[in-house]
Amino acid sequence: MAAAESPLEAPERGLLEGQADATYGSTPIPEAQGGQSGDAPRLSPEEVLNEVMRNADEYAKILLNAFLKGVAPLLAEALGTFALVFTVGCVVTSPTPSPWSATSIASVLMVMVYATGPISGGHLNPAVTFAMALVGKKSFGGVMIYWLFQFMGAFMAAAVYKMVCAPHLAVVAPVPPFSAGYAAGGEMLYTAMLVFVVLCCAVAKKNTPNQFYGLAIGFVVLAGGHAVGRISGAALNPAVSVALGLGSGKDPHWALVWFAAELFGAALAAGVYRILRPEEFGKSEASNGPDLKTRCLAEAFGTFMLVVTVGLNIVSGSRATGYSAAAALMCMIYSLGSVSGAHFNPAVTLAVLAGGRERISRRDAGAYIVAQVVGGLLAGLVYAAYHLGSAVADKSIKLVPGREFDLAQASIAELITTMFLGYVVLCIATVREPYAKDLFGLVVASAVTGGSFAVGSVSGGELNPSVTLGLMMGNVVNPGKGGIGPVGSWLALIFSELAGGLLAAGLFRLTHRKEFLEEAGGDDKDDGTKGLEKDATEETKDVEAA
Repeated sequence: MAAAESPLEAPERGLLEGQADATYGSTPIPEAQGGQSGDAPRLSPEEVLNEVMRNADEYAKILLNAFLKGVAPLLAEALGTFALVFTVGCVVTSPTPSPWSATSIASVLMVMVYATGPISGGHLNPAVTFAMALVGKKSFGGVMIYWLFQFMGAFMAAAVYKMVCAPHLAVVAPVPPFSAGYAAGGEMLYTAMLVFVVLCCAVAKKNTPNQFYGLAIGFVVLAGGHAVGRISGAALNPAVSVALGLGSGKDPHWALVWFAAELFGAALAAGVYRILRPEEFGKSEASNGPDLKTRCLAEAFGTFMLVVTVGLNIVSGSRATGYSAAAALMCMIYSLGSVSGAHFNPAVTLAVLAGGRERISRRDAGAYIVAQVVGGLLAGLVYAAYHLGSAVADKSIKLVPGREFDLAQASIAELITTMFLGYVVLCIATVREPYAKDLFGLVVASAVTGGSFAVGSVSGGELNPSVTLGLMMGNVVNPGKGGIGPVGSWLALIFSELAGGLLAAGLFRLTHRKEFLEEAGGDDKDDGTKGLEKDATEETKDVEAA
């Protein structure tokens, strides 16, 4: 039966399947009489060689394109890692002012993630690649290949930076007076944060595609650089710690300790990612989004990272606490905004609740606030532990007004700055048609930056009851020689921050009446809106006439 089939009914075969008479690169040969493929004339070896030589350029292009397609991601990883490690080496060994060291490294990481992301995924970090395998996005064989090129780029960068900056060398080791345990813990914690942000902003289907992934990833270095830079050096990347640590020739064993801590942080991040984004692993999600338990865990984790960043900046003597805390807030907003809304602040949750429009229920708001308080208190315990191991362990870090200011001034400062923070959140993140979809995290974080630096010398610039409670917990655990701060000061600041959230909701209702008129529906909505527009037009004409 097979011999009786017509050649026209036979399935077509491609060139890679061995079809000798395919049209690509060859001349069709007419079939012989009888219609059987076996009767068709065959090319002699000489003719085959001539065909290959005649199309050699085309075959070479095909092979070159295939080669480059496979090698391009690896070269991109090597190049991006080279740029990052070279920058770290130069910044660490140069007299760059410390407030800008982390900014420099974060900026290079950000731009190289954007540059190499479309080609290789923009890992530029063996810990990130390791986490990709743990969440099922990459094979362990692929991890080894990526590691090879990442470390190759890192060691080349280490050699080049030493030529540029000699005789100065970057050393990987605990920064005195902190011990190895504190330093390794800092590397683990902020490597976990970095990897978690990568997974949420560049991998999670619910949160991609977006334009903010590189910004969020880069700014983790800004947050961690100021928080643990004076504790561990804030490498947050095995390619950085191993290449610079082994290249320095001083205590090279610390490079391996950092490597282990950073990989452990990556594994921790992968575990948290599985918990907070179960839909990425085949678990069904309710039509109205994640359940309350998942959202509360997200709020607790985001608040924890924010508060611990504030605390570690304080105990390590950073001069950019507001900048670092705002960076941590932005990264966590971008990472968890699609899970819980990313409030991370009881005053913001209160503002969203008072802002109406059913953006959050009373039950959920209460659960959010509890989760935020728990996250802040846990962060306070971590911060207290680091305070005990710091150079200022005997000093009491109290929540009291700054010098030459009283509690009333501090309370007013917290009320106003928290009010503006809550107002910005309501305007940017809760309106019907957000007009800063990829900038919302940066906008909210900028409000924190401005407020913290504006009133930091007056009230501390917490702008968040969870931060206040976390710092209070640290003071209770380690009161130092100065003892525990006055309870009245804590309560006054917390009350002022919550009141600021309520005032933010009131201002939002006044300035965004359209958000509420549209919900009314029917003819009243249209008439009301038109009436407002008409009144505004008439007032403008009156002003012009005057």
